[in-house]
Amino acid sequence: MRTAVITLAAGRHPHLLLQQDGLARGTLTPGHYVVVSMADPGIPALVADRIPAADVITVPVRDGRLPLAAARNAGAAAALAAGADLLVFLDVDCVPGPALLHGYARAARHGALLCGTVAYLPPPPAGGYRLDDLAAMAPPHPARPAPADGQVIRGADHRLFWSLSFALTARTWDRIGGFCEDYAGYGAEDTDYAATAAGRGVDMWWVGGAPAYHQYHPTQNPPVQHVEDILRNGALYKARWGSWPMEGWLRDFEKRGLVRYVPATDTWCTARAA
Repeated sequence: MRTAVITLAAGRHPHLLLQQDGLARGTLTPGHYVVVSMADPGIPALVADRIPAADVITVPVRDGRLPLAAARNAGAAAALAAGADLLVFLDVDCVPGPALLHGYARAARHGALLCGTVAYLPPPPAGGYRLDDLAAMAPPHPARPAPADGQVIRGADHRLFWSLSFALTARTWDRIGGFCEDYAGYGAEDTDYAATAAGRGVDMWWVGGAPAYHQYHPTQNPPVQHVEDILRNGALYKARWGSWPMEGWLRDFEKRGLVRYVPATDTWCTARAA
């Protein structure tokens, strides 16, 4: 089975390099490593002459918003054109554990949407993260199942899907049909993808023994810097699926006076628009 790893990048160069180092240390190395640059001209030189060799492709940025859905589709297209049988998507912040690709490959023959565990790392120590230390630095995220090595949890809730680390066969990718490229910027494109998978009868599994480690970076909770994207993409999801995603964040934004809910129309809008 020819495995391709696909990651999207715009900045976060040290994180991308550590991911590449993690892939080089794996028990199974990717047959193809696709790095999708979202208008980041520094990436080709950054990853050049390193192992595994990176195939860098570029997608344009629309209206200043990262085209996450379009970039994943472009990465998958490049991998499939090169003969990939298994597509593994990793967020640029995610370092694969040594057995990640082997764990996904072991579970991939059954045509499901596969999600491995992700542990959120604390800030790096002086000198940066050491690959050998990552597994001891943080447990898997408590809001997601964490099956043991070799265990698979079938029939999972598609609403818990995350794009930080997931895998699927080329046949399953074709069955789902890729990400909806109407989404741009932060939020909901992965929720939409999981809903599409569920609607097309693709089961979701949580896979033990395919760990990834999310490198620390400063953020805000709730992500107030993305409120406009979340409203726009949330409205698109509502139009496609009949319900609002990310409601926890929307309620948090409402408490902060940033957005308002309009019950008569079942819509969310910025407070100033309301």
